[in-house]
Amino acid sequence: MRDNRELRVLLVEDNPINRTVASHMLARLGFSPDVCTNGNEAVERATAQAYDLILMDVQMPEMDGIEATYRIRELRISNRPTRIVALTANTVDDTRLACERAGMDGFLAKPFTLAELSTTLKRLLDSPLDGTDL
Repeated sequence: MRDNRELRVLLVEDNPINRTVASHMLARLGFSPDVCTNGNEAVERATAQAYDLILMDVQMPEMDGIEATYRIRELRISNRPTRIVALTANTVDDTRLACERAGMDGFLAKPFTLAELSTTLKRLLDSPLDGTDL
């Protein structure tokens, strides 16, 4: 895996406990994520800064993660692909399909473990984006 300190990561999570847990997990994996709490903030951040990876909560107030992903994908901010991973407790097939249609590259069911997070990120960050990761 690349040097994680060099990768730009955005964690988008409205729940303070989930945000803290995910931030600590990312830190254990060598990431130093930027953090925001809703989809509007995520779109603003992604407009201002190119990210290598966005961990996107699916269900949030103001703008959910699916709508935020659509908007981020429309922006095409840089030549580098931004991998977006859905974070959700709703693991029904309809949710997975909605995430895939929005352009998300991976899916983590909450609660997820450090090992699951690590495996997902390694797969996405070590391999080229091909749209088949969900």
